[in-house]
Amino acid sequence: MLRFNPHCHILVSDGCFYETGSFKLAPPPDRKSLEKLFRSKVLKLLLAKGKITPGTITLLDSWKHSGFTVFCGDRIYPNDDTAMENLARYIIRASFSQERMTYLRDEATVVYKGKKGRETKTFDACEWLAAMCSHIPNRGEQMVRYYGYYSNVCRGKRQKEKTDDAIPCIIKTDAASPARRRSWARLIQKIYEVDPLTCPKCKGAMKIISFIEQAEVIKQILQHLGLWQAQKRPPPKINSPPSEYWAAEQISSYDCIDPDYPFEAYL
Repeated sequence: MLRFNPHCHILVSDGCFYETGSFKLAPPPDRKSLEKLFRSKVLKLLLAKGKITPGTITLLDSWKHSGFTVFCGDRIYPNDDTAMENLARYIIRASFSQERMTYLRDEATVVYKGKKGRETKTFDACEWLAAMCSHIPNRGEQMVRYYGYYSNVCRGKRQKEKTDDAIPCIIKTDAASPARRRSWARLIQKIYEVDPLTCPKCKGAMKIISFIEQAEVIKQILQHLGLWQAQKRPPPKINSPPSEYWAAEQISSYDCIDPDYPFEAYL
């Protein structure tokens, strides 16, 4: 209340569930990378809604600090009921504390103290009510959302199979950090039989120097390389074998490459 600090609380599983019921732990996340991703998504949303301008984003980029922070708490295991309860209570706690609120009847004002009692702010009674009402969800609006393994659909299936209360077998992560960073290149090489970190001209080793996420910049680069428009195959004829090559005159339309897909710059 004393300082505008919009934020969200997220309770996620730090790994993945197997169909067998086992759970594979993931390595600790890189908070700086999450912060950059979170910042990019929020600013992109505000820009699409017309709440900010490209100039505002340019100004924010010049700041020493990003203005965003991502905090990751300690890992909680399934048998630690106390820690899970404390965390869940913290996530859904009220947006203000009644103990820090003092109503002055004669002056028709509300005095609210900061978390450590060092700061106070005085509100007019109607102004205070308006601020409190902004935290009340609209009719039918959900304040807590569940996704993936914890969604109502997945939970309903497990309840039907009577496995919802089963504690999964936890498999600890065993990959080293540098190996995990190179795993994507190894998978691409296995599928396409091409090493994405090998220069196609000199056959030397390359490294990623940046990720370009601006749609207009990606479009200009791909247009310069002649890769912006991708040819689209016509549908195959009925009862005819698939053709390996298609004549140029058969291709009548083009699909533009998704501008939201990040273009990787190599050196």
